[in-house]
Amino acid sequence: MTAQSTQARIPAAAGAAATGADQEPVHGAEIVVPLNRLKASPKNARKVPHSAATIEAFAASIKVKGVLQPPVVEIERGEDGTATGNYLVTIGEGRRQGLRLLAKRKQIKRTHPVKVVVDTENDAHEISLDENTTREAMHPADQFEAFKRLADEKGYGAEEIGARFGVTATVVRQRLRLGAAAPELMAAYREGALALDQLMAFCVSGDQDRQRQVFEQLGEYRPVHAIRRAMTEAKVRADDRRAVFVGVEAYEAEGGSVLRDLFTEDGGGWLEDPALLDRMVGDKLTALADEARQREDWKWAEAASDYVAVNALGRVYPVEVVRSEDDAAQIAALSEEYDALVSEAGPEGLTPEADARLEEIDKALQAFGPDFDYPAEVKARAGVMVLLGHDGLARFERGLVRAEDAVSDRAPDPDAPESWSEAETQDGETAPPAPEAEADEGPAPLSERLVIDLTAHRTMGLRDAVQADENIALTVVVHALALQVFYPAWGTWTPLQLRLGVTGLERLAPGVSDSPAGRRVADRLEAWGARLPEEARDLWAVLMTVPPSDLLDLMACCAGVGLYAVRDPHDRKPDALAHAETLATATGLDMTGTWTATAASYFSRVSKARVLEAVTEATTPEEAGRIAGFKKGDMADAAERLVEGKGWLPSVLRTVSDAAEPEAPEPEGEATEPPAADDDAYRFAAE
Repeated sequence: MTAQSTQARIPAAAGAAATGADQEPVHGAEIVVPLNRLKASPKNARKVPHSAATIEAFAASIKVKGVLQPPVVEIERGEDGTATGNYLVTIGEGRRQGLRLLAKRKQIKRTHPVKVVVDTENDAHEISLDENTTREAMHPADQFEAFKRLADEKGYGAEEIGARFGVTATVVRQRLRLGAAAPELMAAYREGALALDQLMAFCVSGDQDRQRQVFEQLGEYRPVHAIRRAMTEAKVRADDRRAVFVGVEAYEAEGGSVLRDLFTEDGGGWLEDPALLDRMVGDKLTALADEARQREDWKWAEAASDYVAVNALGRVYPVEVVRSEDDAAQIAALSEEYDALVSEAGPEGLTPEADARLEEIDKALQAFGPDFDYPAEVKARAGVMVLLGHDGLARFERGLVRAEDAVSDRAPDPDAPESWSEAETQDGETAPPAPEAEADEGPAPLSERLVIDLTAHRTMGLRDAVQADENIALTVVVHALALQVFYPAWGTWTPLQLRLGVTGLERLAPGVSDSPAGRRVADRLEAWGARLPEEARDLWAVLMTVPPSDLLDLMACCAGVGLYAVRDPHDRKPDALAHAETLATATGLDMTGTWTATAASYFSRVSKARVLEAVTEATTPEEAGRIAGFKKGDMADAAERLVEGKGWLPSVLRTVSDAAEPEAPEPEGEATEPPAADDDAYRFAAE
């Protein structure tokens, strides 16, 4: 809009008084004054200046509609009492600032004519105070409906309305959504029965029928989070792992609708077709599985819903790829060149030439393939599963072996002389098989009793030898553990009577394998699985060459997998659980790194009293008191928000301090009550 068009909408006042020194305007006269002759009045009662947003709104309105209400001015006089030709704005300083902003942007001239009303009788300070005191702002509901009327009757879009009133299009969309609220809700808002944040929660969805339904269902109890949850039930949040995995844009491209949240900064929302979303997740996981099978030549591949399916299968691990001397030399040379280029980078980074060379080296190294891979014969009987992780990323679990393929997986050597029979004695101990008669130099074999006698002496000799050599002892222990963890088909095929049970936890706590701790455990197993030989019969020879420090690391990896400290009322082991508490203290176990209290993980699964106890411990009794009257579901949601980031843990997950002697947990498996507030035997990770 040009300055001329704006100027044309401001008619000159009929009979406007001249501003010459010989003729001053009278009280109440409407005159036209150049913008650069209007000045701020020192008598203005408003000392805090208008905000930038307010001035922007004045400028936008004036640009479109002109100055709708003339400012009130008084004549500026010099020390001798004569008029200076300037006018002090008593009422309308915001409009003057809006005009100045338009002039600064060169949308009007500095001398733009402005119609004003002259006041020569009233006290300037008093009428300025009156103007800012006696007016009452429009009720927000009236504003919301007025914006909607502009959109409905004149067809203005959010951008056009925003430009005419100096507000952003986002604000306009919010007001249009609020203006479209069900009449019953708008009436309650005008009467004060609904607060603005409650109205916004109802208007998350524009479905007026649903708004009325929720309004009636909740009655007088209308916390914001309860309204929002009721308005969006049966919908999937945009930050849900399924939505992150598929992508909201892809979901919309398939015809899925999204309920946008206009009242949050992140602009999130809810996906309204969960069935479509689940189908897209399944299709994408299946496609990734098929792609991995074809690209990597697995026997089979499939999508899985959770880690229970993965844990039900056996597993093999990749082995180091044997390279020719020429390939190894090329890889070493390329790696050395890569490191040299990176180290030579200056403060401004790499040169374009160096950056291009790094890309060439990277492509050349990738062409050699991975350092660890699965042999072709392994891929011929194993497969890959693709799951959806908690972070919305696909998880590839490779080297999985089905039951029908497990026969050939690391099967024991039938000729191995140390093989044990799987038959069990009456007391449950695995017994050695009856040794075959050994061929003697003479015609008659040794008797079974003599063989037992002699090998008993040999066993004692082995005990003595192992006790005398700590490195061999360490290797023996690690060998027995590794056989049971990495070669389950061999299991106890070792002379060391050391049994290690590996119990899956996924069936007890779905999702635990994908927790931060679960991923770290899996990563360590995979790293060691890649270093160990494919065949169990080769394990001893490999371990004999491993440094003691690495043996200890492998032993820790195996021992950790064998731990079982689940409090099961049907499996009472108070002494073992007491030792687990001691172990947690010794390791400084901090469960805040792998578990967080949420409505799903804790608050919806305990009594209200437990919820309030948790909020009290994590925050204050006052915060707990505020949610004491909530319904169970709403209380759980509110508790999740209140304890977020506080590092709170239920007593069963807390670690006993070094100063306290751990007590055996109750055999019934119930969580013990937390200690008194002054008892420092328990700690929170946040402390």
